Amino acid sequence: MKSIALYIITVLIWGSTWLAIEFQLGDIAVEVSLFYRFSLAAILMWVWVSVKKLPMNYSRRDHGFFILLALCNFGLNYLVLYWAQNYLTSAMASIAFSMLLLMNIVNTRLFFGKPIAKRIYSGALIGVVGIVSLFWPQLQQFDLSNGALVGLLLALAGTFVASLGNMVSVRNSQQQIGVMQGNAWGMLYSAIGLLCYVFITDASLSFSAPASYWYSLVYLAVLGTVIAFACYFALLKNIGPERASYVIVLFPLVAVILSTLFEGFIWQANTFIGFSLVLVGNAIVLTPTQRIKAFFATRSLLQKSSIPS
Repeated sequence: MKSIALYIITVLIWGSTWLAIEFQLGDIAVEVSLFYRFSLAAILMWVWVSVKKLPMNYSRRDHGFFILLALCNFGLNYLVLYWAQNYLTSAMASIAFSMLLLMNIVNTRLFFGKPIAKRIYSGALIGVVGIVSLFWPQLQQFDLSNGALVGLLLALAGTFVASLGNMVSVRNSQQQIGVMQGNAWGMLYSAIGLLCYVFITDASLSFSAPASYWYSLVYLAVLGTVIAFACYFALLKNIGPERASYVIVLFPLVAVILSTLFEGFIWQANTFIGFSLVLVGNAIVLTPTQRIKAFFATRSLLQKSSIPS
């Protein structure tokens, strides 16, 4: 029941953050918005660990991994994904991000030596075909100046960086580092790193933005960062990166529904086909062969029992 609750919370929050990000674009530089987001999140995390009196002393090696976590899960990945949403609707960006599932599996193999099941190859192929279908109109007119293709490449790049961050989180869990402590250090380092990047790019620390910007910022910092990451990393720790990745199958459904309602996202034939293939591919990747066989065996028995003698 605990894992189910964590799944539901993570799916609903992360599925809705893609729409919230749309309100962060345009008025204030992306790197500044991310600095505000993770500064607020870091403050909340440190208040939490202080109240709970959690141990926060770690080795230099651990701090090195906290910095990697900040870079991959709380910094560079978001910077690139925010850039991607300048070219894509929240629905398309979220579907492209669902490729995190496959990247997590491949990286788990590379970094932790976990074998890749045969079904994953077919599921990956179906998922890739789905992505191609989604962006087929743009691929027909292949041009890197095409906004949608630029957005897709940025979304996939940000997704890959996020997958590396997931591997860092798995490593931290294996070293018995608490989820909240790791996130607190990671978000602090992220805020510091983003501030340095703001100074390098000479972006303005502006506070001139509509109310919708600040409402979405608070939502992204509190729910989308502090709560959602705590839930997701808890899932990574409790059940492993493959099973925890079920959230990646589900949250695009939330994102697409919200984009359809609030962004006027238009469904076309290639959209239906591509979205369906991505979901099916992810489901195949995550469902063990034994479960698939058991499902069809049970279905066959039910059909036979329903036939009158």
